[in-house]
Amino acid sequence: MIARAGAGPLRRLVVLRHAKSAWPEGVRDHQRPLAPRGLRDAPAAGRALAEADCLPDLALCSTAVRARQTWDLASAQWGTPPPVRHDARLYGAEVPELLEVVHEVAAEVETLLLVGHNPGLEDLVLDLAGDGLDDSLDTVRVKFPTAAIAVLAWRGTAWEALAPGTALLTAVTVPRGKRK
Repeated sequence: MIARAGAGPLRRLVVLRHAKSAWPEGVRDHQRPLAPRGLRDAPAAGRALAEADCLPDLALCSTAVRARQTWDLASAQWGTPPPVRHDARLYGAEVPELLEVVHEVAAEVETLLLVGHNPGLEDLVLDLAGDGLDDSLDTVRVKFPTAAIAVLAWRGTAWEALAPGTALLTAVTVPRGKRK
């Protein structure tokens, strides 16, 4: 894996946008569940993370139903899922709030998974990435669709040191499940 110059261990922030959600009539936004496509794509995201050896030490997940369902279906693809913290601050969060939550993560965590929503997640990836491999930054600039995964790598002794422009965007993928 390619790493940016700096002190401390190599850390990875894995950003997963929730899978495609439904829009049932009369259901508040926070309560919206996954749509049939989301129910297929979330497990595909979990498999993609496992195949890329990007399993987290800790997951931080929005409290919205669609984000929780994405986490449940993705992590069910792994032998033993890591601990997860559901954090209401991730729902509808912008970059400053997302960074605040990430900065609270313990230094022992080397790979952190963040499950949440756009436009905050897309903006976070673009703000943190000082550079990207291949055309990964351009890909995110064009669109960060549902179930998209971005992997950012950086060196640091603590998560609170993660700042705009300090990470390398190493991968972007949009896993899709097969229709039955």
